[in-house]
Amino acid sequence: MDIRRSILWVIFTASVIFLYNSWLRSHGEAGLFGQAPSVTASAPAAAGSGVPTAMAGAGSAAPGAPGAAPVAKASAPAVLTDVRTDLLNLKISSRGASVVYAGLRDYKSQEDSSKPMVLFDDTPSRTYVAQSGLVGGDYPNHETPMTLVPGPLDMGSGKTLTVSFVSPVQGGLQLTRSYTFHRGSYAIDVRDTVVNKGSTAVEPQLYLQIVRDDDNPSKGTHFYHTFYGAALYDNASKFQKFEFKDFQDQAKTIQASDGWAAVVQQYFATAWLPQPYQGPREFYLRKLPGGLYATGVMLHLPKLAPGAQEQAEQKLFVGPELQQQVEGLAPGFELVRDYGWVTIIAKPLFWVLQQIHRVLGNWGWSIIGLTVLLKLAFFPLTAASYRSMARMKAVGPRMTALRERHKDDPQALNAAMVEMYRKEKINPLGGCLPVVIQIPVFIALYWVLLSSVELRGAPWLGWIHDLSAKDPFYVLPLVMTGTSFLQVKLNPTPPDPMQARLMWIMPLAFSVMFFFFPAGLVLYWLTNNIFSIAQQWFINRKMGVPEFSSAK
Repeated sequence: MDIRRSILWVIFTASVIFLYNSWLRSHGEAGLFGQAPSVTASAPAAAGSGVPTAMAGAGSAAPGAPGAAPVAKASAPAVLTDVRTDLLNLKISSRGASVVYAGLRDYKSQEDSSKPMVLFDDTPSRTYVAQSGLVGGDYPNHETPMTLVPGPLDMGSGKTLTVSFVSPVQGGLQLTRSYTFHRGSYAIDVRDTVVNKGSTAVEPQLYLQIVRDDDNPSKGTHFYHTFYGAALYDNASKFQKFEFKDFQDQAKTIQASDGWAAVVQQYFATAWLPQPYQGPREFYLRKLPGGLYATGVMLHLPKLAPGAQEQAEQKLFVGPELQQQVEGLAPGFELVRDYGWVTIIAKPLFWVLQQIHRVLGNWGWSIIGLTVLLKLAFFPLTAASYRSMARMKAVGPRMTALRERHKDDPQALNAAMVEMYRKEKINPLGGCLPVVIQIPVFIALYWVLLSSVELRGAPWLGWIHDLSAKDPFYVLPLVMTGTSFLQVKLNPTPPDPMQARLMWIMPLAFSVMFFFFPAGLVLYWLTNNIFSIAQQWFINRKMGVPEFSSAK
């Protein structure tokens, strides 16, 4: 029995299992080794307006509406205010001062490169908006008409820009919302100033939500999938992800004392990042009429006496998941750049990739450079593995003869093989440990290349204009398939004819996926194959082993 090849098959199977488990967890589903994140079901909010229901125990509410979400009132058509910064083109609606359009000036649409990448949008065919307001009574919410405060709307050459909206007095409260934009940042400071102009003390709650449809914008294939849906974070439960189907039938809530709520897709995210508040907060996920979904957080505000005011501050993030943009905005927010269970390895790998890019200035050459560095780092381990394979290849004919001689006596065959391994000083498991050690690194690099927005629209050379898209002419996948077959010829041929044929079929089956993978991933694997071939050929030649095996 070829123990070494059996062990390699076990390793390969385990890798597939772990990858599948990671895929399940990335979709917010129960993994193979644990349950999906737990949430508490609650009754759905009133349909129609999309205004959420206040948390239980809200304190005093306006008379006649104890803790209930107000019914939406008919209003005049919304007026859109165009706001322009160095990074964003936005439209803010007079209805609730909601952000209803956000175009990223430095990123192009995948469908039409002449247009910017759009996150927030509100059209007949698409809904993706950021809303907020007050509940606990008949207070200003995202349906309330608000008036633009006169002031500049274009950042120009300035460092900051502030745009404000003020609501009418409603339920005794007046709400002023100010958006402050900073040059070079996709994080927007949002300040809500609440003034009690009524005659009784009230204790409103502030909700922050992102509402969107379930149209997945990521361009994955049957061979790879990136997560799209809601993401929540708090210090107790950490980072949790939920596909929109997870809250299809009824609302779900999570009680917490901190944290943030986001909607994420490949390369981009939008999020409400509340600043620290006293008192609890409640995250909620719920389905709205019209095939829409709300991801949000509810916050307590202090009790407001007549004439008193309170300010609540938070950040609204809308942009790419750039490392320097998402780190430090809020605890755990860097996790929206999702590497799954290999994050602890993937983050250092991306840091190294970034440093190489600073020197070479091209992400394609940087991928090649990182692959070479990894091959050099693992050279002692891979050399040991290749020497073991070379020895196995050298005794291949003798092993075939042993199988023929003892084909009817398995015990005698095993004894003869053990004796041959002892005389030739061959460890059948000698090449397994290096493979096991390298698997997590290669999986981590796979997720780095699949999740890094820096590769989106980044050219390499010639026909490769976007490393995040598949090779338009399939040149890289074809060359990679050829190198995979060359690797099979360099490795020892299994004595069993069925195994030998399988070794030739596997590269073809495996390579099919790469015809649909982003060019950056294929470039990494091709580079890895080329250097593995060179290393194996050198070791075979040094040990006097024939370079190539014949197919059977």
